[in-house]
Amino acid sequence: MSDEGLLGRRTEAEALDRLLSQARSGAGQVLVLRGEAGIGKTALLDQVSARASGFRVARAAGVESETAFPYAGLHQLCAPFLDRLDRLPAPQREALGTAFGMASGPRPTRFMVGLAVLTLLAEVADEQPLACLVDDAQWLDPMSSAVLGFVARRLLAERIALVFVLREGNDYLGGLPELFVRGLDDADARALLESVIRGPVDGRVRDRIVAEARGNPLALLELPREVADGLDPGPLTSRIEQSFVRQIAPLPADTRLLMLTAAAEPLGDATLLWRAAGLLGLGADPAAAALGTGLIEFGARVQFRHPLVRSAVYRSASAADRLRVHRALADVTDPAIDPDRRAWHRAQGTAAPDEEVAAGLENSAGRAQARGGLLAAAAFLEQAAVLTPEPGRRASRELAAARAKRDAGALDASLRLLSAVEAGPPDELRSAQVEHLRGHIAFDQRRVADAAPLLFSAARRLAPFDADLARETHLEALSAAVWAGAPLAGAARTASPARIPPCALDLVLDALTTRITSGYAAAVAPMTRALDELRALKVGADDISRVPWLFGNRAGGIVATEMWDFDTRRAFAQQQVRLSRDAGALVQLQFALNFLADNELLAGEPAAAQALIEEDRRISEVTGTPPVGYAVLLQAAYRGEDVATATRAEASAAGQGRLAVIADWTLAILHNGLGRHDLARDAALRVCASDSLVYSCLITSELAEAASRTGDTALVAEALERSSDWVDTQWSLGVKARLRALNGDSPAFAESIACFERTALRGELGRAHLLYGEWLRREGQRVEAREHLRTAHETLTACGMPTFADRAMRELHATGETARKRTAEPTDELTAQEYQIARLAREGYSNPEIGTRLFLSPRTVEWHLRKVFGKVGVTSRRQLRDAKF
Repeated sequence: MSDEGLLGRRTEAEALDRLLSQARSGAGQVLVLRGEAGIGKTALLDQVSARASGFRVARAAGVESETAFPYAGLHQLCAPFLDRLDRLPAPQREALGTAFGMASGPRPTRFMVGLAVLTLLAEVADEQPLACLVDDAQWLDPMSSAVLGFVARRLLAERIALVFVLREGNDYLGGLPELFVRGLDDADARALLESVIRGPVDGRVRDRIVAEARGNPLALLELPREVADGLDPGPLTSRIEQSFVRQIAPLPADTRLLMLTAAAEPLGDATLLWRAAGLLGLGADPAAAALGTGLIEFGARVQFRHPLVRSAVYRSASAADRLRVHRALADVTDPAIDPDRRAWHRAQGTAAPDEEVAAGLENSAGRAQARGGLLAAAAFLEQAAVLTPEPGRRASRELAAARAKRDAGALDASLRLLSAVEAGPPDELRSAQVEHLRGHIAFDQRRVADAAPLLFSAARRLAPFDADLARETHLEALSAAVWAGAPLAGAARTASPARIPPCALDLVLDALTTRITSGYAAAVAPMTRALDELRALKVGADDISRVPWLFGNRAGGIVATEMWDFDTRRAFAQQQVRLSRDAGALVQLQFALNFLADNELLAGEPAAAQALIEEDRRISEVTGTPPVGYAVLLQAAYRGEDVATATRAEASAAGQGRLAVIADWTLAILHNGLGRHDLARDAALRVCASDSLVYSCLITSELAEAASRTGDTALVAEALERSSDWVDTQWSLGVKARLRALNGDSPAFAESIACFERTALRGELGRAHLLYGEWLRREGQRVEAREHLRTAHETLTACGMPTFADRAMRELHATGETARKRTAEPTDELTAQEYQIARLAREGYSNPEIGTRLFLSPRTVEWHLRKVFGKVGVTSRRQLRDAKF
């Protein structure tokens, strides 16, 4: 790309040239051009368009007044390609069609819309390289920003170049590759100034203009107009805008009103403009004087010379004129074709509260929410509240806006709105709903110690109005209290009576309540009923808000673990992941991925667990939410790495008691693996003292193993006694047999192995062989010991538990035998994402189906699979089914 015609832009031109070249060769590229207003960013974008030889070019631009309309910017970009919508997989086609108002369907998530846009653009780029150019991205509506930020982070093997022009911050585009566009140097600035000055100018004035413009090309073009009056102080952007205001001020009143109408109508729709002009009663040719300024062009679309011209026209107009113009635009906007824009113009044209106008905005909010535009819905509702005359209804609309903001992830903004709701007239139900929402937000922000009392209180206050919602809220409160490590017994008893007949949620709540208030033995029967009901429950993506409580590690997962039912625990995690994926609920998917990763680690599937952990991290990059990261604690403990000590300290300081307990549980595992049994014992005792659901059971084996090595025989016996009430499953029977063996009943070592052989818990099986082999070696039975220690070493190595495998190797050395380390196989080179794609391909999923599950384009999936085939040594999917990885 040459910088011909653009003075001083060689560096930027070369960067954009490289971007196009790499995209043309099949390596997707993204770049953010950032700089102040007038610095020449749009000119560079025009250069990209002109130099994109062989590319199809699609352009869009953010408009300040368009930010209220969901997907407005995105629709501009995708509109030329919507004839390909039928080529998308059905869930993506439905999501994008609903988002654009072309079809009605379930409310789409921004991530499913993002995947649909990625697939659509990749389809276009398969035919011809594609350059997507987005100007004034600081003014994109939030949903368009979120979706395009998602797409930008998923470009890999697509022939797509995506360039954003940005004046100031856009949270959704943060962290993308960026090029800061700086001012021209003095020589180029002087050359540009010389090209526009007519007639002689004093050298000192020229120097002053160059100095004041600081290399800004638009300033160099506009500031000479101020020479006669002297150069005013103040921010450069404001001074440029004031230059435009001074050019507008002498125009006839009708011309200024016409330009104001154009500035207030963000679509640039000439037909709409002239119809509004007719209603306003403007003169015969109000456009002539405007055209003479060069600030605006009238054609099929109305365009201002620069966004600062639009803002100068709008801001310099009187309030009365702005109201008049918006009322005219509302009157000429078809309520059947564009009801939301009409409602918006009516609101902008209304100075006093008006219920009819507010109701129109509320209807617009409903339509925006149905299309997945939660932030837009919140904005409509906020504006509706401002225009609502009746205080109670105003507070209800503010509450609805707060809910929409929370659902969109704008948690702090939601809390600010809740403060406004509380300032409204007293209403007990609304106050309970506010407290409920505050509790949810506290949980979302991981302030679980704050969430629990808010949710318990909300559950009590909701009971007279909605007993079912009250019980659901009580279950949420119990979960928050569990995660906070707060005292539970008293609060657990305060739930509303169950429905008759009870539903799955009722049974889970009653099971947990019994477990908390009456102990393990009394809870076995209700926990059994709850698990039976949950296993039979049919839920879909529409029930995603219930999934964490019913299947995740907040409620149903807790019951499954307390019942020592690993298969059900794992199945719940898999179901939670599937439902979260189908719904595109990525924050909930992060928690589900960690729950499943924990199960995969226990099952001795370290590669599968790593793929899930990596996906949590990738989602974090897309959403801006921190990784959940709980599974990393167990993974690190198995690897012999200590990340739990720091996590424990942070969790304790933040009031996240359960996370501190998890950290102690994994510390016990870590230290047992490293042979530091005194430290393992101390960590295990801290878990025991917490009396935490799930972990007070899981820690028992770690405590007994550590105590048996430190000579604390009383602790071993105590651990055995703790297991007496447990329900019998192959998992629990394997642990009980281990406890008996460590307590002196040596034949129970073999019994423990036999039990674990009938489970999917390969890591526990490897440890069972290790403990038996260690005991046999100490008893002098070297031949028998070697058999178990070899098995332990091979199993624990395969399970990603090297410290325990090293223990087995040291014991083998002590028997006089040397164990060979496993050599790495070609499949060991697979990345976590490649492993995940390979598994899905082996299970029969197509590239589009894999892309939908992992939020990748089909072309990127194909690119990864080619790498997988090379590493595994196969040439087809059929061969992949028999490959080992």
